[in-house]
Amino acid sequence: MPINPDAVGTQGEPSRRSWSSKDAILYGLGVGAGVDELAFTTENTQEVPQRVLPTMAVVLGGGGIPMDKLGSFNFAMLLHGAQKIELFDEIPVEGEIESTGLIGAIWDKEKAASVELVSESTNIATGKPLFKTTMTAFIRGEGGFGGERGPSPTFELPDRKADQEAHYQTRIDQALLYRLSGDRNPLHSDPAFAKIGGFDRPILHGLCTYGFTGRALLHTLCDSDPARFKSMEGRFSTPVMPGDELVVSMWIDGNTCRFQTKNQDGVVVFDQGVMTFA
Repeated sequence: MPINPDAVGTQGEPSRRSWSSKDAILYGLGVGAGVDELAFTTENTQEVPQRVLPTMAVVLGGGGIPMDKLGSFNFAMLLHGAQKIELFDEIPVEGEIESTGLIGAIWDKEKAASVELVSESTNIATGKPLFKTTMTAFIRGEGGFGGERGPSPTFELPDRKADQEAHYQTRIDQALLYRLSGDRNPLHSDPAFAKIGGFDRPILHGLCTYGFTGRALLHTLCDSDPARFKSMEGRFSTPVMPGDELVVSMWIDGNTCRFQTKNQDGVVVFDQGVMTFA
């Protein structure tokens, strides 16, 4: 059957995920951290305790979602539309979580279905909530089932020059490194598969762009302290190619920041960004 609108509210079975110090370092390297960020890229630097980038929640979380209840559709038609993380505590260097998930919403966008997938994760060691992830999947060809279109939130950037701006250079082999954190989709590694998808060469993972952007926000707004990083959300708008430069512009209002990420040509690649911090 096609996508199942009645799946909204369906909860999945709890799932567990563990990670090590090495996993945290590999993630940090995968989203561009290097010799100037040794707290996130080493475990044995004197007087520099290892810590975890807050955006690692996107590769650790997301479990427990009953994807089998969504109905049948071509996964090649699924696009990652938006991503949000909410941090309730600092992610430990190593640990285990239990995640419970649900299908939060399915909206009819006529030519596509927009599906909201929500997952909450608890730290097994403490029994306390650690983080919550919300992914919006845009499934082309699955609209037109007569459902509600859903909300259309407005988003405007302040009418002034950005308060802060960060420039990060991605590597030509960035996707090959990032994929080792879990996403082995050949779209990001196999030139032949990328051409089938309409790209000249493999593209960067959207969540890698998310991680680069999160690093910029962490270092600029939180003085590199993950404990101060509370939430981050936004929408993927244009694919990034490995080797592109990323420019993160930030407009700050109290403990909230609106942000936008562009490539070296001024094309917006991550939009409608909102981040909160302590």
